[in-house]
Amino acid sequence: MARIKVLGGTGFAGAAVVREAARRGHRVTSYSRNAPDEPTDGVEYVTGSLLEPGSLAPTVQDADVVFEALSPRGELAGRLEGVVDELIRLADEAGVRLGVLGGASSTLVSEGGPRLFDVAPTPPPEVLAEIQTGLNLLEALQAAPESLDWFYVSPAEVFGVWNPEQVTGTYRISDDVLLRDENGVSYISARDLARAVLDEIEQPRHRRRRFHVAH
Repeated sequence: MARIKVLGGTGFAGAAVVREAARRGHRVTSYSRNAPDEPTDGVEYVTGSLLEPGSLAPTVQDADVVFEALSPRGELAGRLEGVVDELIRLADEAGVRLGVLGGASSTLVSEGGPRLFDVAPTPPPEVLAEIQTGLNLLEALQAAPESLDWFYVSPAEVFGVWNPEQVTGTYRISDDVLLRDENGVSYISARDLARAVLDEIEQPRHRRRRFHVAH
């Protein structure tokens, strides 16, 4: 049983990770701005702003893994980079593994090819800011002290609460190249992404590396 802290544990992806971790019998604590509508049995929920001074330190205490799944929106817009920078420092000092949920934009469209970010149509400014945050977080982890054990997860290109969930119970993994199905679609459900995250926590295969998950 691992002691897992999930930041953003009531959001789309974070809640799925919380539920999957609890289902597997891990000790789970969720941190979020608001309480969940439907709490998961056995999970400890801590509510409040992680921007408050001293609020991040408890997230690495009594933990084996901290998984950051915060959305760079609302009060965290333009400030999530600072939160993750502080998490990197705290997790490194505590000897805690740090996982970060990013986006698909940093994946490569082909082996040795350009990033999806570099060839995709330019999104609206508010979306572009969120994409840039995902790119910045990966760069921050790659520049972290070598003593920090981290992993970064890039979900499929199509991933979010606005898409109908198509849960298969399976997933594919790539290090850097974007995965698409036979119809050219890159998709993953939150529940299947959570399976990949928990598999990585239970049996680490991507220490200090990014991995990409899709159906």
